[in-house]
Amino acid sequence: MAVTPEDRDRFASIRTIDLTTFGRKSGKPRRIEIWWFHVDGSFIITGTPGQRDWLANVKANPTVVIHVDGHDIETSARVIEDRQHRLEVFSQPETRWYSTQAELDRLIAEAPMIEIDL
Repeated sequence: MAVTPEDRDRFASIRTIDLTTFGRKSGKPRRIEIWWFHVDGSFIITGTPGQRDWLANVKANPTVVIHVDGHDIETSARVIEDRQHRLEVFSQPETRWYSTQAELDRLIAEAPMIEIDL
C-alpha cells in the first residue's frame, strides 16, 4: 500500500496499532498490540524502560508490518538513540503518560524507541 498524505493524517489520530516484527533468531513473525504516536511528522513507538523483544527484533531486522485502520503496511523501522530526539519525543503532550511511569532522565536513557518509516 502506498501511504498517501491523507492516510498519514488519518493514522496520526489512531493511538493503538498492531506491530509485526520478525524474530531475531527464528525469523518468524511476531505480532503485538502497541501504542504509537505522531510526533513532529514522525510515527514513534516507545515504552517504559526495560527490555522488549520487539525492539531486539527491529535491531536485528528493521523490516516491520504496521497493522492500522484495516491496512497491513510493510515498511522499516529504525531505533532512535539520539538523546535530543528522545527528549523531544518524551516532552510532547501525547507521550506525557510515560513521565508518570519513570523519571525523564531514565526514559531518555533506557526506554525502547523506534521510528516507523511511512
